Amino acid sequence: MRRTILHLITVSSILAAGCAQETVNIDVMHDEGKPVMALDYRDFDLAASQLTQSLLGSGALKKEGGGRTVVARGRIVNDTMQRIDTSQLMSKIEIEILRSGQAVMTRAIGSDADKLLREGRELRDDEEFDASTIPERGTLQMFDFSIKGKIFQRNIRYDKNRQQVEYYFQLSLSDSVSGLTFWQDEVIVGKRGSNKSVAW
Repeated sequence: MRRTILHLITVSSILAAGCAQETVNIDVMHDEGKPVMALDYRDFDLAASQLTQSLLGSGALKKEGGGRTVVARGRIVNDTMQRIDTSQLMSKIEIEILRSGQAVMTRAIGSDADKLLREGRELRDDEEFDASTIPERGTLQMFDFSIKGKIFQRNIRYDKNRQQVEYYFQLSLSDSVSGLTFWQDEVIVGKRGSNKSVAW
């Protein structure tokens, strides 16, 4: 009886494994799946790449006399019908900015400020910490530029059966002293599909 039960369990496991859907890896360039109406990782890669190339090619980050410009992350507003982690877009852009060698990102101020930087400086009067390991006053650097943006969506009825969804990725770079905008650009990702498809 026991051997029969074990045999049934083994056969059931094999059958279950055989009926399971195959798991496949997807690739940005060679994905055979159909595009979706909502934003996906490919759209973020495309927008981040084009916006970064535009920014780096503009020369706005190049510092006169050498050195690297300090940039702070501002707010990225999500004005779409989707729940979007806007830091995903900015993280990709920051990676390319840092790789370019034209600028560095600050975590001392801005929407991406690191609380640990402040907390570490609050330990100056704590006798449990070696004072020589705590940063002195006046060591944090002010940013030269702040970068901020917006993602918004427009839904257009293309015809009786199809719709067009347009996603606008906007980014701008502003000077911290004058407040003047030195660079601004926009990337549009458009999708067209069935009216039955949802864009969120």
